[in-house]
Amino acid sequence: MNKAYFETYLERQKAAYDAIPIDQVEHIINLIKKCWEEDRQLFAFGNGGSASNVSHFITDLGKSASDRMGKRFRCLSLNESISWITALGNDYAYEDVYVQQLHNYAQPGDLVLTLSVSGNSPNVVKAIHWAKENGLTTIALVGGNGGRLAAIADEVIIVQDEHYGRVEDAQMTICHMLCYGFIES
Repeated sequence: MNKAYFETYLERQKAAYDAIPIDQVEHIINLIKKCWEEDRQLFAFGNGGSASNVSHFITDLGKSASDRMGKRFRCLSLNESISWITALGNDYAYEDVYVQQLHNYAQPGDLVLTLSVSGNSPNVVKAIHWAKENGLTTIALVGGNGGRLAAIADEVIIVQDEHYGRVEDAQMTICHMLCYGFIES
């Protein structure tokens, strides 16, 4: 590796940040605010690095944004319970690890947010499909061409890159914007 590699990496990361559609971020913040106002639940999930970003997002929203708003956000990361995920994966299939949890918790009018670089992970696609069929509003933050999620989610933000690291960094920035829109506004 050399300096030119890192300079190019940062240039591409800045381009991904510059392409974030602020109007869509604001629209999603308004959906989250409506969810909060109506005392509905927000469910979020992802795989790998996206799962880590989801956990971070839910922590920021559930703790820091809730502290600022005075009323708690009812939010839950569905990728947190390894025992539940492995039980569902073992007894059903890995593609069911999120949809089965939604069966337990979700109600029409709730909000679902997923992060996926490819937009094609069967477990998140299946959960978003089920959520839409059952009256939940669905949001997908995806990379590249958006994959299958871009075609089915109600609200989609596509990070204009296919590099997993850059997409995940941009998705986390969007998640921070969603939280800090409540914390600092």
